[in-house]
Amino acid sequence: QVQLVESGGGLVQAGGSLRLSCAASGRTFSIIAMGWFRQAPGKEREFVAAITWSGGNTLYAGSVQGRFTISRYSAKNTVYLQMNSLKSEDTAAYYCATRSRPLGIVPTTRYDFDYWGQGTPVTVSS
Repeated sequence: QVQLVESGGGLVQAGGSLRLSCAASGRTFSIIAMGWFRQAPGKEREFVAAITWSGGNTLYAGSVQGRFTISRYSAKNTVYLQMNSLKSEDTAAYYCATRSRPLGIVPTTRYDFDYWGQGTPVTVSS
């Protein structure tokens, strides 16, 4: 199994920035990809961004393209989400996830991921 711990969430004004971190432990050698999802109150959990562990290929949701950047630091088994130009609609709990099963493309649905963190809250005030 892989354990995930997110950090970096908080309260920020619209237009500001935050950087989320997600540290993986356990069977980290099995990680194929890592991703970020978010869930606002009363809404479904939605894909934000993902990155493959070996090639570093990335994919973003259209709503965050150009504002958010996902990156990884393989030596520390950590993935980051740099969030710039934050909007009130970015307010949500942000979840980190990993995939250990081989996949030929960047995973983007919640069913593509095997392990999940507990989430970190992000609140953007307007």
